[in-house]
Amino acid sequence: MPRGALLLIGGHEEPRGEILRRFREIAGDSGAITLVTLATVEPLAALKRYRESFKDLGVTAVHHLDARTREDCADERGIGLLEDANGIFFTGGDQLRITSVLGGTPYEDALRRAHLRGAVIGGTSAGASAMSSTMLVGGADEESARRGTVRMCPGLGLLPDAVVDQHFAQRGRINRLLAALAQNPGTLGIGIDENTAVLVHPGEEMEVLGSGTVTVLDARGAYVGDASEAAVDAPMRLGPVALWVLPQGSSFDLARRMATHNRARAGDHSEVPASR
Repeated sequence: MPRGALLLIGGHEEPRGEILRRFREIAGDSGAITLVTLATVEPLAALKRYRESFKDLGVTAVHHLDARTREDCADERGIGLLEDANGIFFTGGDQLRITSVLGGTPYEDALRRAHLRGAVIGGTSAGASAMSSTMLVGGADEESARRGTVRMCPGLGLLPDAVVDQHFAQRGRINRLLAALAQNPGTLGIGIDENTAVLVHPGEEMEVLGSGTVTVLDARGAYVGDASEAAVDAPMRLGPVALWVLPQGSSFDLARRMATHNRARAGDHSEVPASR
């Protein structure tokens, strides 16, 4: 079982804000961070931006994993950068570039070894979507849930039994996540707003950070009507679906699929189960 934490960001996080600061704290004061820019077509610009952010937050060693093709993903120096890192951070761009270039290579093996060793793995936007077992790679925003409107493929699988979407509230993506769940009702849907993140602890507790909210959808008990027989682009039938909207300070038990809301004024924590 992986022993490292995961930090998944919905995109557009503050360069020196709480979210990246938390990543740095988990990596440790003297921990080296490796930046993975696979997702973007402008890797040097992304490198410059995040190297400056992490150095301003006190990280002394920021390395760049400069891989652009599958052939690049067997370089011994790059394998060392992954295996020796205390934190590994994936920038945004196109999540399909991450899995199609990294998947099945020595770099992916090194990433998994680092996570098992205890390294924290982070990603923003596309870098967050790539971490789940089922990966959303495209779909129309702000449209009703319809068959064939979302494209999915396997992700890196560091967050099993889940599908992650980003820029969630800002791009009106709840129906596209519902469409994904209609085709994969056993997975947990996690929609993350911009400048918002989920910190997944090794014990499968998920903590919400940042200024927005995280929307969690559980369709395990739902009726999925004619998902396979419906014509392409036909509206889909799905329900009931358990839904939580979680602001900063909330936590969610991924194993039990149950939210815990912090109630600072009352001084207690209350579990909020799904209603069926």
